[in-house]
Amino acid sequence: FTFKMNFINLRGFVHAIRVVKGDYDDEEKEDVEGEVSHFQALSSALSATVGLGNIAGVAIAVSVGGPGAIFWMVVAGFLGMSSKFTECSLGQMYRRKDGAGSTLGGPMCYLNSGLKELGMGKMGKVLAVIFAIMCIGGSFGGGNMFQANQSYVAVAEMLPFLGNSEYGSLVYGIVLASLTGIVILGGIKSIGRVAEIIVPVMCGIYLLAGGYILLYHAADVPGAFSVIFSEAFSTDSAFGGLIGALIQGFRRAAFSNEAGVGSASIAHAAAATDEPISEGIVALLEPFID
Repeated sequence: FTFKMNFINLRGFVHAIRVVKGDYDDEEKEDVEGEVSHFQALSSALSATVGLGNIAGVAIAVSVGGPGAIFWMVVAGFLGMSSKFTECSLGQMYRRKDGAGSTLGGPMCYLNSGLKELGMGKMGKVLAVIFAIMCIGGSFGGGNMFQANQSYVAVAEMLPFLGNSEYGSLVYGIVLASLTGIVILGGIKSIGRVAEIIVPVMCGIYLLAGGYILLYHAADVPGAFSVIFSEAFSTDSAFGGLIGALIQGFRRAAFSNEAGVGSASIAHAAAATDEPISEGIVALLEPFID
């Protein structure tokens, strides 16, 4: 995708920022289909990517694939900007209304309809069903259980009474599920409204905390870069070598920024625009931010 579209991840970068800012919003177009703004769609998608995937995910990549995995995570993120552009543009192009009048879009729609246009309707239908099932499974696993468990461990360390209690994890789970339910039961509009407030704050705190750690260990940064680049192309060992670092880097990058996974296009399909490509342009910012 990156080569086919002449590095859209670089060419569209500044334009993407302008679209998110609303420079091209036409207030007179009140009949444009969609339920959330560009920024709300971006925030909704980012809410699922900026977080534990960047912390625990990176730590696992380094522990298994060596420091060189960091280099390949960055490469995967750069290339992932193009796949995010593609999947989210398709999500907009093939979106439709469901029985309740809400906007529905994502891989299950564009696999079904898009492949049908290419004369592969049966394959498209099968792949759409497979994606929907896998998406549900992924949501329970990487999207919920991992997040809930890791956040409980972190909170329990700060609140000992929660960690020492026999029912601490149960209480935490119920509270977390209740708060999540309040948001998601309102649909994509509710998710968008909450995400556009929480996500910028979350990203800001994350970047400030990361920046503080880097400044605190400023003397070690040059050496860290040296190790990352040298081990990214190393062939010394199976797990710390090139193959191990590359596989772990790409695997963890996909878990972290979800580029190519398809889940982000579900959120972006609900954006209010009559230009599908503009939403794809907005979406390519996600792996960069992540």
